Amino acid sequence: MAVNANGAMAVADAARTLGVPLVHLSTDYVFDGSKSTPYTEEDPVAPANVYGASKLAGEQAVTAAIRDHVIVRTAWVYSPYGKNFVRTMLTLAQNRDEVSVVADQYGCPTYAHDIAVGVVAICRNLLDRPQHEQLRGIFHMACAGETTWAGFASAIFESLRLSGKPVPKVTPITAAEYPTSARRPANSRLDCSKLERVHNIRLPSWRTSLMACLERLTSDFKQS
Repeated sequence: MAVNANGAMAVADAARTLGVPLVHLSTDYVFDGSKSTPYTEEDPVAPANVYGASKLAGEQAVTAAIRDHVIVRTAWVYSPYGKNFVRTMLTLAQNRDEVSVVADQYGCPTYAHDIAVGVVAICRNLLDRPQHEQLRGIFHMACAGETTWAGFASAIFESLRLSGKPVPKVTPITAAEYPTSARRPANSRLDCSKLERVHNIRLPSWRTSLMACLERLTSDFKQS
């Protein structure tokens, strides 16, 4: 809460004082995941865990503090850096013959680089057309397409296989078979049509972006 709610409020207060627009990053976790189709910006929020509740509190703080804002909800974020699903699967591939991965949670794997490009484009729109109120508000931003965690893992391993590396077998399991301390949404899919319609921004397909991330990882490994 200190970071996701109070921190967001502090940044929003600073943006209002400086007279600059604010782009705030949020998450699919503001939804409980019970919907059977992709979530739109108009769907009611209902966080299923503390993280989601803290991010929703951040959204509300930003909305209350500054008119000139955009809230960007994204999901299943990964990159060549830090701790994320792609890097975890690559590590497991080095020492496992089989990996059990959840196959009944659906989402849109989203490359952090694509989010950065999209946010910059939003900022340009806000600065170039400050009088256009429709540019502000809540928008969903995720790579195109959808899959499960098991499908995501299989795509990662398939890329390794094509490059001649041994890969583990993916064994699909249910979320109930892989308990976590925080409940995760069964449906994290986000409808991003509003972002494309209003800001003219559409992220690449998740498979295309996954290949770009893996190529970056390979390049960084060779350079090191």
